[in-house]
Amino acid sequence: MSHTFHIPVLGLGFSIDTPLKVARYGISSVVSIVDDELIERMREYHSKQHSKPFVPILKSKPNARQLRITAYLNLVDDLVKEQFARLKSEPFEEGTDITRYFELLPEASPLRQGYDLMQEYPDDSRKVLFEGLLRNQMTIGAIDVNIMSKVDKLNYAASGEYLGDENTDALSALRGFAESKLAASVTLSAGMNPRLYSYLETFRDFFPDESGEMRKKIILKVSDFRSAFIQAKFLAKKGLWVSEFRIESGLNCGGHAFATDGYLLGPILQEFKEKRAAMQDELFAMYQSALEVKGIKPKQKPAQRISAQGGIGTEGEHNFLLEYYQLDATGWGSPFLLVPEVTNVDEETLNQLSTAGEEDFYLSGASPLGVLFNTFRKSSIEKQRRERLHKGRPGSPCTKKYLVNNTEFTEQPICTASREYQHLKIKQLKSMQLSEEDYRREESKVTEKLCLCEGLCSSAYIKYDISKPKENTAVAICPGPNLVYFSRTYSLDEMVKHIYGKLDLLYKVKRPNLFIKELDLYIDYLQKDLQAHLKDMNDKKRKYLGNFKAQLQEGINYYKQLFGEWPGLASEALRTLFNDLADSEQKLSEIAI
Repeated sequence: MSHTFHIPVLGLGFSIDTPLKVARYGISSVVSIVDDELIERMREYHSKQHSKPFVPILKSKPNARQLRITAYLNLVDDLVKEQFARLKSEPFEEGTDITRYFELLPEASPLRQGYDLMQEYPDDSRKVLFEGLLRNQMTIGAIDVNIMSKVDKLNYAASGEYLGDENTDALSALRGFAESKLAASVTLSAGMNPRLYSYLETFRDFFPDESGEMRKKIILKVSDFRSAFIQAKFLAKKGLWVSEFRIESGLNCGGHAFATDGYLLGPILQEFKEKRAAMQDELFAMYQSALEVKGIKPKQKPAQRISAQGGIGTEGEHNFLLEYYQLDATGWGSPFLLVPEVTNVDEETLNQLSTAGEEDFYLSGASPLGVLFNTFRKSSIEKQRRERLHKGRPGSPCTKKYLVNNTEFTEQPICTASREYQHLKIKQLKSMQLSEEDYRREESKVTEKLCLCEGLCSSAYIKYDISKPKENTAVAICPGPNLVYFSRTYSLDEMVKHIYGKLDLLYKVKRPNLFIKELDLYIDYLQKDLQAHLKDMNDKKRKYLGNFKAQLQEGINYYKQLFGEWPGLASEALRTLFNDLADSEQKLSEIAI
């Protein structure tokens, strides 16, 4: 890879076409393939923008979800390759895209060093030869896709007949990717889905060809070593290789937050660093045996990358993670929401994000999945939710049904953000003769749910002016808490230069180190969890909370040692780190369990 960072998936619509904006510069990004309605509308938009033929794939068509996803990914692949071919043919002159390609690269990149060396050559045959060598070494950024493993709704025909396991939402999305022309990776997130993982085995592209290359690869987004190893072993026994572990902070991230039991990012990365080689050897033995049964003989052990993401905000943090933990890359997500030429954030939301304070970013129960969700207080969908509640009409119309998962009141699953569910649940609460305090608390849990299926797409529709008449245009956005330190919109060049230390977008901004920030988020999480269970505390819960606290203290002890080894830190910065860590340790010690 030319770059040492990637842009992770951002909601549904925010990064749905990011590869069309960055892949030609060698920058990798990830597209969500959850919502085939969004995907179809984006295919129509970009087909028309680039004078490509567009034939609609109607929802009523058999296998429509897979066909829509495949068609869109094929279009993106075609367009990026056309962009890249044009870029490579441009002259090395100021202002051209090919020059921009090289100037965005990190200084340590061999390709960038070759480009800088070429500048010293006079305009003669030697320079032309050098230019040819550089063009041949250029690569397109990966056009990867993301599937949330647990978002796997069962689908039924109009007659009520179950359409089979292969047509659940996650499996049909995987098939859409697998049948596409892309040579890329699928990022599997949100835990293990054995049915989905087993389905990978049915596609030849996930296995090595005669040269040992895999056309389609697997990335696991994980939050700890143990679960990563378990998932990878499950796949290896089927002859499927995990090409990258993408480690994400449990709480210092955007989107859904999967809190660990007090395990912090630093110790988790340390465990990967120490056990990486042994894990790869064990996985390869399983992988090799499984392939031999299939009549495939791997020529060599495939590469296995490890990257980290969640709350990274400075060049110093980026470089430290790469060097100390021997990572292959880092992920930069939320800051790119403030880069209009890369992501799809409407003007109103951009302005709100640019002026937001720390209190505007918080973890909530807003997701219908029942998982913690990074919520933005100033979002238009949060405003709409409050207005509906005030009018006595809580909940949202449920049109897309991607997150239907509740059968408390109905035979067929419905969404907890839907008007139907919230009406039934509130009716039940009213019949339970709860105290006023208990009723308000339970009602708040019900009505805080947001329609993410619509809300996470709206911004893209607004930006491209393709919203349908009477369509809900309220925007849901889920940045990580790190975004608060970035206070305006930026160009792609500015953000990339910031990542590589050529520019400091956070100059004089008071911002905690990413490890300290995550630690404080976990301490706050522990405190709230404790408060929520004061009335119904039992021995099992007390033991869990005690272990959680003890694990955080272990993390603090680890950081005390780590910070002393952090290379290149000025004495003032080191003193700040230790002072902040001491403050966090004091806060933790005051939590009585």
